[in-house]
Amino acid sequence: MAGSPQHSGGKKEARIEVIPLIDVIFFLLATFVLFILSLEKIQSLPVDLPVSTPPSAQENPDDETVTLQISDAGTCYWTYRKTTELIDVSEVKPRLENYISRVAEPRVLLTTDDKSKFGVAVRVLDEVRKANISKVSIETRVRPTGR
Repeated sequence: MAGSPQHSGGKKEARIEVIPLIDVIFFLLATFVLFILSLEKIQSLPVDLPVSTPPSAQENPDDETVTLQISDAGTCYWTYRKTTELIDVSEVKPRLENYISRVAEPRVLLTTDDKSKFGVAVRVLDEVRKANISKVSIETRVRPTGR
């Protein structure tokens, strides 16, 4: 026949298409993952966390805690028995030594204002550590300068 295409052997070669096979595998994997996640039920217990309240001056009138507040100017406010004094950072060490000699159980609260330098606070904390004061608290709320 003149117009018919001629085949060389008469058989077609079989080809395996990989791309549709990959799509099917990913579909099965996604289905399996979603099915497993739907089986897991999240169980939780209600927890009532305690709420802390700062101590007031009326609760403990004999409070012997020293509050050291670092200001943005690099100075320090020394508060002891409701008396606040502006001191230089170099004066912290002698004052701590005097405080330790007068108080049986020394406690220090270190706080800063919102613009103070981190390095000055670390220097003051290092002086407290060198004075062997083990009861040290660091306040994390922002205070106005000098309070």
